[in-house]
Amino acid sequence: MAEHNYDKQVEELVRYYKQAVERIKSELDRFDLSDFSRANQLATLKNIADILKGLNEDAAQWVADNIPMAARAGVADAIVALGVVNTAAEAMQIVKFNRVNKELVAAAVADTQADLLAVTQNVERRVKATVRQVVGEAMRQNLAQGINGRRTMNADIMAGLRGKLGDSLNTGIIDSAGRRWDPKVYVDMLSRTKMMRMTMDATINEAVDREAYYGQISSHGAKDACRNWEGRIVKLVADAPGDYPYIGDLPGREIFHPRCRHTVSPIRRPDRYE
Repeated sequence: MAEHNYDKQVEELVRYYKQAVERIKSELDRFDLSDFSRANQLATLKNIADILKGLNEDAAQWVADNIPMAARAGVADAIVALGVVNTAAEAMQIVKFNRVNKELVAAAVADTQADLLAVTQNVERRVKATVRQVVGEAMRQNLAQGINGRRTMNADIMAGLRGKLGDSLNTGIIDSAGRRWDPKVYVDMLSRTKMMRMTMDATINEAVDREAYYGQISSHGAKDACRNWEGRIVKLVADAPGDYPYIGDLPGREIFHPRCRHTVSPIRRPDRYE
């Protein structure tokens, strides 16, 4: 089975986020820390919200284009592996989504769009909170130093406050394990993982539809825990005969983890591959 490389597609999506982050950073750099009016804050936050709105639209379109593409690649993999045709190019000519894969794609598109929307919502929430915090600190500094009007604040204090604004963009995501992520890094991991998983799930669904209930995990010389599963035969449905592990029960920390490159190639007669 072909090893899929979605670097180009993932890089396109990450580029959208990099560009949005740079534009937001420019807005924060222009933010006047000596103007404590609510109108000043609202104007900056509206500009940032508009940038993120455009990002959400770009990301949603990316998902609508690329998740189905990854699924078609998975269906083609199954068609080739089961000997229906000889090449991926031939397989792509006859790819159709069965009912299960149609539902899978629709759900995956919705889930991925929701996950990416959560990224921008986290960024917006964190930036908004930091802007308010920084304005509050600037006001207190002014009061403590007796600064009136629009006199310039101490340069070190100003630099520290601007640093906080910039940091709000660097750790906009906190995952379920409590780890902080740069949004761009998180989007790379999320989109890459979603596409690979989409390809594999579509492969499995097509294989089962064609009455192939087993698969062989790919091998590429992994150095991590995945190496213990390379070449192993697995069941694609839990009640298939034979003493093989069910793919749905495999430990996620060891195989098919985030960014995992391993795939599964469907087979009908597992005894021939043992």
